[in-house]
Amino acid sequence: MTNSFWRNKKVFITGHTGFKGSWLVLMLNHLGAKVSGYALNPISKPNFFDNLELSKFLENDFREDIKNFSKLNQSIKKSKPNIIFHLAAQSSVLVSYKNPDDTIKTNIIGTFNLLKSISLNKSVKSAIIVTTDKVYLNDDKKVNFDENSKLGGYDIYSSSKACCEIITDSFVKSFINKEKCKIATVRSGNCIGGGDWTADRIVKDCVDAFINRKNLLIRNPNQTRPWQHVMEPVCGYLKLAEKLYNNKGRKFVGSWNFGPNNIHLSVLNLAKMGKKIFNSKSKIITEKRNKKKLHEAKYLSLNSRKSLKGLKWKIHMKPEDSLKLTFDWYKTFYMNKKNKKKVIEFTINQFKSFQKKIKYF
Repeated sequence: MTNSFWRNKKVFITGHTGFKGSWLVLMLNHLGAKVSGYALNPISKPNFFDNLELSKFLENDFREDIKNFSKLNQSIKKSKPNIIFHLAAQSSVLVSYKNPDDTIKTNIIGTFNLLKSISLNKSVKSAIIVTTDKVYLNDDKKVNFDENSKLGGYDIYSSSKACCEIITDSFVKSFINKEKCKIATVRSGNCIGGGDWTADRIVKDCVDAFINRKNLLIRNPNQTRPWQHVMEPVCGYLKLAEKLYNNKGRKFVGSWNFGPNNIHLSVLNLAKMGKKIFNSKSKIITEKRNKKKLHEAKYLSLNSRKSLKGLKWKIHMKPEDSLKLTFDWYKTFYMNKKNKKKVIEFTINQFKSFQKKIKYF
């Protein structure tokens, strides 16, 4: 990938006010793209999007619900995007237990609305539908899931995202002219990075505890996840979107994993790394076992060999390096609350350094 590809490309992002969407806005703007966003207002305070005033990097900033097809289609029609990234979702397992109705409507109907709008707007040449590594049927048997593994989901969030995969596949086969528009789904591991204040996120809890010198309570100390810095999979999405856009893009249609192979870091070990980076004296306390605790998979790992072979994509940072970047960002943010420009510059410099490391651009 080169900067010249993204320069002046019209890009439409759903969910642009979220954690991953905000990073995508900043990165695409830095690459010279003309970005429009469609999302609800950020759900947390503080949040990456508002605190860094990212709306100034947008051509259009639509604040509407993905469940509203008419508003979504009007926004895409007005923006005339060449490329779409669909990130709008209810993205929490725990929230899906509390509000399954909205999870189903947002994730499934919202994705269908986006696909329908793509079929009606001829400016769109490629699209990335972002799902999750939790789309796979996970029996906690320490399987490294590849793109052909069986889809499923114990909880409503996971199953709703598995449905998004199936709906996208059938919609593309039924209604999308692959000569004119190519669509792929992407499944990435747990993302960390500066600016994520979403509830029930371990990094956010670490930052809150270590900065404010409080004890850290963790729910599931032995759960392992394919942790990676948010820039890793997002750069994979960018590379895939470019491949889809080009003349030979048909072979890139389908599903793609973007996660570290055979890196199994537990929640407890992540917290210990964070404590060391912050040089904190806070205590790490594990929550007592609760028989009524809502189910969350203990083990999750992806096989991303397809992305390595087909896209030359791989993880470039070890977990400790990703954590160092993440916690350094939060330190900079809290030390410069009244100097947003400095935080933006720091964030862009993190991306510039990563660009040099991966040599994608």
